[in-house]
Amino acid sequence: MLVATTETVAGHRVRQTLGQCFGVVVRSRGIGGNVMAGLRSIVGGEIHEYTQLLEEARGHAIERLIANATEMGANAVIMMRFDSSEIGQTMSEIVAYGTAVVIEPA
Repeated sequence: MLVATTETVAGHRVRQTLGQCFGVVVRSRGIGGNVMAGLRSIVGGEIHEYTQLLEEARGHAIERLIANATEMGANAVIMMRFDSSEIGQTMSEIVAYGTAVVIEPA
């Protein structure tokens, strides 16, 4: 499945637009990760525990986006974007969304 952040794919044309597709993930760091992140935030710099959490969550959101687009009959997703928000103070929501399409060589 081709996933592109662009509106077009070089050398291809959109044959059919199937609609919006998305993948949602809500993740929470365990107590140990929160403690380590809290200690790191005191001295500043990158908080590796949260960076890893968000990288994994984005990967899972893309996997779910692809599954949703596949169910719709798409062979590509165009205009893919990420959105994120916090739920409470301990959870992060990551959404990958885009337009499910059927493309073919031009």
